[in-house]
Amino acid sequence: MKESMQLNNNDPVLAPEIQDMIMSNRIGIIAAELAKRLGVMPAEALKMFYASQTCADLHDKATGLYLYGNLYVADEFMRELGDF
Repeated sequence: MKESMQLNNNDPVLAPEIQDMIMSNRIGIIAAELAKRLGVMPAEALKMFYASQTCADLHDKATGLYLYGNLYVADEFMRELGDF
């Protein structure tokens, strides 16, 4: 048991820098999907997404949204956008 925990602690994927890169990549993919759905430029979709509650929830581990796929997160944003 201790050995497996030690292996997890040494996993480079768990490093905060790597986790930040993974999240940045995911947000780029989500923004590209939103740009298609909304018919806007990707930079505009990215700006909209960063200003959203969905993006805040994605960064908040307590919500668990980060566990869901990129298309699900895009769907959540579209639902949020429909609430305005």
